[in-house]
Amino acid sequence: MKWKRFLLMFLLIFLTASPSALANKASQPSKGLKKIAVPPSVLDITKENTYPNATQDLPYLQPSEFTKKVLKTSKVKIENPNLIRMLNESSVNNSPLSIGLRATIYLGEWPLNYESMETSPNWQYQKINTNYFDNRGGRSNYQIHYVQEAQKIVKGGLTAKVAKADDVKKMMLLKAMNTTQLPLAFETIIGGGTKKDRVYNIPPKRLGYLYGYAPAINEKGKVTYGEVYLVIKGKQKKIMIKNVTSQGIGAWIPVQDHVSFGFMASDHPR
Repeated sequence: MKWKRFLLMFLLIFLTASPSALANKASQPSKGLKKIAVPPSVLDITKENTYPNATQDLPYLQPSEFTKKVLKTSKVKIENPNLIRMLNESSVNNSPLSIGLRATIYLGEWPLNYESMETSPNWQYQKINTNYFDNRGGRSNYQIHYVQEAQKIVKGGLTAKVAKADDVKKMMLLKAMNTTQLPLAFETIIGGGTKKDRVYNIPPKRLGYLYGYAPAINEKGKVTYGEVYLVIKGKQKKIMIKNVTSQGIGAWIPVQDHVSFGFMASDHPR
């Protein structure tokens, strides 16, 4: 039938990818949020790290004009970068033939947005190194400094299983980076042989221990899911969300290229 052929042709036009403008927008702290204060015991090792970690500078997607218009029609906030990218890469051409056309296109079930409820640091998330010296036979202070004895891989992750976990992790990472203004990544590596010049003094008749820890951010909030439909009535296009659900979620996100130090001098082996 003619109307079926016309609808098929329209769907093919819709699914045809077109170039999209992706803008790398600098992450700006939201109003009312305070940057997390880094304690003096936490040092940046970006320059000293013998393993070059890739920078997790996630781009913010600038919605296309088409995407902006349809996002405004949604009753549920849509922040998922992958869903925005899909809308950016799609186009619907208006034509006189579209008058009277009615179509509902199912785009799938998506995590739509993530709402942060708590963002807190754990500066001793994972122990990664111990430097040690026995100065019990010494007559003066012995100076030690941080030397990473072996390469360490520090991983974070979600605290529960959720659908489309990669999309959820990306939204949580963006929110946490925006809140803390710290370099975050779900995986970071500290290379063996990494050094820092800060000196720690071990008194005579003492054993000295310099512990290194990888810090991480604990992000907690809720993710909202929904079935996404593109509804077309003639020249009007809008987003309709059905079966909206919310789920609590948490994540540990390591702070990239940072080490938290703890020094202790003791009479006895630890």
